Amino acid sequence: MASNPVDPLQTLQAALSAPPNSQEQADLLATLRESLENHPAPIPILSQTLINVVVNSGDSLLKRWVLDLFHFAICRSSLTLEQRTQMALNALDTLAQLIDDPKPATVKVVIQCLATVYPLVFRHLCTNRSNPAIWNTLSACKSRIIELVWAPNVNVGVRLSALKFVQRVILVQTRGVSDPRLQNKNDPNISFCPVDHPFIPVANLEAEGQKLLDTLARILYTSQDVDLLSALLNSWVNLVKQRPSTYPFLVTTLRSWTPAALANLPASSVKSVEKAVRILLVHLSRLPSSTQYLGQINETLGLQGLRMDKAAAEEKKRRAAGAESRKRPSSSSNEPVDNKRIKLETETPQNTSAAFLSAFDFTSLPAPLITNLIVANLEAFSEPQLIAMVNTYRQSRGLTPAQPPAAPEAAVAPKAHPVTAAAPTAATVISPTPAIPTGPRKQVYSVETSLTPTPQPPVPAVKAEPIDPLQMDIDEDELEYEPEKLNEELSGAPEPENDLMAVGASHDMADLQLVEFKLPPPKELSEEERTSLVSTSITRIWDGAEELRAMGEGISPESAQAGGNSASEMWMLLLVRMITRVAEPPPDLNIDDPMDEHKELVEQDFYVRQDQLRQTLCDYIMADFPSRVRLATTWMNEEWYNDQIRLANDRNWRPNYEAWLNQIVASYQTVLDGKDKTFARFLLDLPSIPADVLDLLRDLCVDSSSPDRMQVGFTTLRGLVTQRPSLRMDALNVLLELTTHHEKRVRGAAINTVKLWVPNVQPMDGMVRDFALQMLRKLQLRSSESRTKPQADVKMNGVDNEEEAEANADIPKEKPEEAHREENGQREEGQDMEDGQLPAEDLVHTPYLPERIELPAKKAQVLQHVELLFALSVKVPEFLDEIFAAYGQMDITVQEAIQDLITALIRSLGSSHGKLLTLMRQCPPGAESLALRVLTIFTEHGRPSSQLVALVKALINERDLDARFLIPIIAEMDKSDILRYLPRIVSSLNGQAEPKNLVRSVFSSIVTTPPQTFGSVTSNLPRVRQSELLTPAELMVLLHESEKEIGLKSAIEAIGICFSMTDVFRSEILAVVMQQIMDEPVLPVLFLRTVIQAVTTYKSLVGFVSTTLLSRLITKKIWTNPPLWEGFIRCAKAIAPASFGALLQLPKDQLRELVDKQPSLKSGLRDYVTKKAPSKARGAGFLDIFGEPEENNASLATPQPAEAPATLA
Repeated sequence: MASNPVDPLQTLQAALSAPPNSQEQADLLATLRESLENHPAPIPILSQTLINVVVNSGDSLLKRWVLDLFHFAICRSSLTLEQRTQMALNALDTLAQLIDDPKPATVKVVIQCLATVYPLVFRHLCTNRSNPAIWNTLSACKSRIIELVWAPNVNVGVRLSALKFVQRVILVQTRGVSDPRLQNKNDPNISFCPVDHPFIPVANLEAEGQKLLDTLARILYTSQDVDLLSALLNSWVNLVKQRPSTYPFLVTTLRSWTPAALANLPASSVKSVEKAVRILLVHLSRLPSSTQYLGQINETLGLQGLRMDKAAAEEKKRRAAGAESRKRPSSSSNEPVDNKRIKLETETPQNTSAAFLSAFDFTSLPAPLITNLIVANLEAFSEPQLIAMVNTYRQSRGLTPAQPPAAPEAAVAPKAHPVTAAAPTAATVISPTPAIPTGPRKQVYSVETSLTPTPQPPVPAVKAEPIDPLQMDIDEDELEYEPEKLNEELSGAPEPENDLMAVGASHDMADLQLVEFKLPPPKELSEEERTSLVSTSITRIWDGAEELRAMGEGISPESAQAGGNSASEMWMLLLVRMITRVAEPPPDLNIDDPMDEHKELVEQDFYVRQDQLRQTLCDYIMADFPSRVRLATTWMNEEWYNDQIRLANDRNWRPNYEAWLNQIVASYQTVLDGKDKTFARFLLDLPSIPADVLDLLRDLCVDSSSPDRMQVGFTTLRGLVTQRPSLRMDALNVLLELTTHHEKRVRGAAINTVKLWVPNVQPMDGMVRDFALQMLRKLQLRSSESRTKPQADVKMNGVDNEEEAEANADIPKEKPEEAHREENGQREEGQDMEDGQLPAEDLVHTPYLPERIELPAKKAQVLQHVELLFALSVKVPEFLDEIFAAYGQMDITVQEAIQDLITALIRSLGSSHGKLLTLMRQCPPGAESLALRVLTIFTEHGRPSSQLVALVKALINERDLDARFLIPIIAEMDKSDILRYLPRIVSSLNGQAEPKNLVRSVFSSIVTTPPQTFGSVTSNLPRVRQSELLTPAELMVLLHESEKEIGLKSAIEAIGICFSMTDVFRSEILAVVMQQIMDEPVLPVLFLRTVIQAVTTYKSLVGFVSTTLLSRLITKKIWTNPPLWEGFIRCAKAIAPASFGALLQLPKDQLRELVDKQPSLKSGLRDYVTKKAPSKARGAGFLDIFGEPEENNASLATPQPAEAPATLA
């Protein structure tokens, strides 16, 4: 098979098509298993499908095969560590549900699988911090399995598997090698997990591991289970090898151990445990770390050897004494033998049995068993044999007078002779009568036999040798059992003195036939006597059944005997029926006369008497409810059945079931213990659960001050849902309503309870889903409500706010009367429902939420509505569709709360979640802001994934997204995409602080020099491709070149942001920017504004601008562009007098225009020309433009009208 592997898919399909549990299916599965063991590669693929087959299915061949295959795959196969880890993650929820499977064999395999799953998942979660749900499920499994180690009545195999699981937990939660370089990835331990892990409490786990180790040590000292102790000691071998830090603890534990707890066990069992301890000590002594403890170990081994030798000697002595006691009766064969023992040699088997029975200690057997043996042995003999043996025994002990010599012959005579009244020894003649003659009846029997003589068959003489009663055949018809009379006969009671009177009385009773005998009617008792009689009967049953109760308490409630087959259950049933069914209501209660006072008194007396008896029984049960829970269950079932049959015959009967059930529940709920499953089991076994008890369970669940009471409440409700179909709806409704409770602790416990049934447990799965969706729909607005306008800054169609306002202006406003009518909900039916909504009357309402959410919405109240749905969305991603679809129909305050509350869910799903990416790509109308929030969550603490970047880029190409969608991913784009989409981001600037901060963060992420606020708003982690970033000069040039696309106002604000980043846009950068822009054929409108801002910020740039930049602008004939010419003039004035040399290069007409627009420059230019003119002729020409000082003064005194300068944005 290994060389010719079968096709796993075809073989599996054939097995699934075969008849379930048939030999054909078994052969196909065996063939597939053999192939997969040799070629395990297809197992991970098959396991994803097969693991769901075992959920909620009964015991079957396929289920066992799947679990065994999964156990092989993760424990013993050659699959890689990553493959086994992924299989463990996929199967974790299924394994968690199978822990409570009713088949012990299934639970055993599941626990063995989880022993390997626990370290695999732990190692995975140490590096994956975004999925706390997996850790919560794993922790729940761990707690449940640890409980099985100490729980009573657990299958031995399950308990041993749970013990091995605990050992694996201790290994994981104990520190190994702390050096990461030396850590073995196949041996995960608490050292793998960082101390700041968000949901794995490292310190708590380490403390729990030590506590579990201490608990196992206590088991070694207290348990009497030899198998459990052997498994425990064997598990410590692996522990001390992998965790040397536990070596001192184990040595100390073993040194102090003695078999004191095993005192009542057989010597072979004690010896087995001693050997296991000795083997472990020898193994410890051979380890490298045993040097400093070697002396202590050798001392312990020496003491143990002496102890074992002493125990062996005592056992040998005890066996010798037992053998001697068994041989002792045979020594009597050397003594003189009586005539009646002449055939002793030929009856060796009976002699051997008698010797064995004489040496047996019957006190070691329970009293009920001894009673049954006595009755069975008495029934094993016929009446003549029993009478003969009794007489023989009495004669051997000298208890009766010696018999006349004729008696032995009469015993062997072929026929009996008539007996007279003077012959009291006639009892020695054996006659087949229906009763054993004892005491006074002996004489009566003798007279009867004499009056009606009948021929007697010959009876052989009874031998005096001992007879083994266990070897006799039992015939129930051979003996009328009268134990009291037999006891009188065996005890040798004296004969009555007046035999003649007894004989005379027997003449009158000669013809009495016992078969037709009827008891006389019972004596009439008063009410007090009746009450006293019943009370004493109850007390006698309680006091006389201690041994029965002791035997019954050892029976598991799930066993067959717990249903009424055991002796303990029988007295329970007797006691309960005495109280519930014996009393009949007085006949007066059947008279339908409401005015009859006598009837009321009779009824009151009757019920008071019955309530007193029931109260007595209730007080007894509540005194020790855990050990008497079966009595309480029996009582309640009888009360319920009694009420049913009474009400069928008497409609005036007052039911007792609910009243006394409520009293039991109310009494016990004050002393509940979270670890005690008694209360839950009691309620699960009841025939009916009243509404009052469900309300009590609800109260227990909401009692957050007592974790034990909460645990009992939720455990009981969960059991009612899963095990009681008739109560499933009511119990599940309570749990679902608690998922909307205002206290987080209660709400979280309810959500954890109901989400276990999603998605594979029906019908609970559908009910939980429907409830979660209805809670979501309660947050939606109906069209009749006045809805706040959605966020206008997040849109999909690119319409500006101004355009929206213009479009909305054309929409006619509704009339005030119509609006008032809508606010009061007076619209016609069906007119206020949108797609996916239900009418208000069809929505589910809970006592913890208002019928309609109050606006403006509070985040805590919104969380009550959606927390269950968010928790289910991790398991059922299809719920994300419902969330996005309903989001657009919510009030804006609800939307804001949803954006905040959904953060944890989105982080747990991760940025590579397929359903989320699909929803973002196909975002429904109105959910744009939610999609943007999801994108922001993905990128606020890390770089976006390549899938996310590709998705947003595709959306940008397909749909006109809001610019804010680009902000989180712009830093991950190529340079060409950055240059393409950056202007759209900058165009979102509108003078407000939030957009300004976002744009600043974008600039910080796309330039080569990161700012000090690294990663404060969005991700700016070091990029792999540094060349894909923009240089500061490229960014500034891009802003100028895209000023029309961006808008002048937004461009000016963006340039101002650049100037504020002084550590990036330094003076040399700005010089490069100005030089590059100067090389462009067409200068941007904002260029000279930027130049003025540069020289104002950095004075060191004045020289460069005055000597180089202005001259190049003159050569470009800057005056031909009015806005730039205006900027040139203002720049010249800003850097004057450094700009005078360049200004003199202007043509005279432009120079004259410049000084006319800026008269303040004339005097400076005139002085500059006067001092530095190369020739007087050239200087005179400039002086004509600048004028004389007087003219200048006059011109200043008389303002001239000037042309309006071009507006420089």
